[in-house]
Amino acid sequence: MPTLIIGNKLYSSWSMRPWLLLKQLGIHFDEVVIPLGQPNTKEEIRKRSPAGKVPILIEGDIAVWESLAIMDHVGETYEDAEVWPRDPHARAMARSVAAEMHAGFSALRSACPMNLGKKFAERNRGDAVARDVARVTEIFREARGRFGAGGPFLFGEFSAADAMYAPVVMRLDTYSIPVDPVSRDYMTTILSLPAYREWLDAALKEPWVLDFDEADEEPIKVFRKA
Repeated sequence: MPTLIIGNKLYSSWSMRPWLLLKQLGIHFDEVVIPLGQPNTKEEIRKRSPAGKVPILIEGDIAVWESLAIMDHVGETYEDAEVWPRDPHARAMARSVAAEMHAGFSALRSACPMNLGKKFAERNRGDAVARDVARVTEIFREARGRFGAGGPFLFGEFSAADAMYAPVVMRLDTYSIPVDPVSRDYMTTILSLPAYREWLDAALKEPWVLDFDEADEEPIKVFRKA
């Protein structure tokens, strides 16, 4: 059975991505949480990966790090794992937008760190964030419009692209960022996933607080249990 090494569920968006994929595909795995921002965090992670970052998938004597690499490994290792859409046109777009997420949207990530324990009011977060949001919602509309007939996810059925964009859905929701109706429907699909609700429930029970991922503004709601 593979082991997935992850960071805090409340904050670690990169950890969420392969975790959701494995859950949605029904692949059983063990989970190890290494709390981020602790004195021994780097040491503990480097025992498993030379990159010194989570997530990491350990399978026998094989270690795979970086979310996209983990997803491709899963697709190659498990014959029944539908990691990417079957249709070649949908698969090409899914791979492209997943890579775009991996490399881009730095303004949105920086201004709106993932924090599942709070909700903030809508406000102007700057032109760079607005451009990132416009591109993300454009991807949602195009994928749903071209390939979404077979189900509620970006390409109909759940794929790695949905796992890659799930933390962005959380950011849009957490920071009350307005979106178009197609994007809102897609967000509702992701926020309603049983796998996500399981992740969220565990996240809200975590004891750790990362000051660098706590937004410098007053929340309108606090979900984290005391």
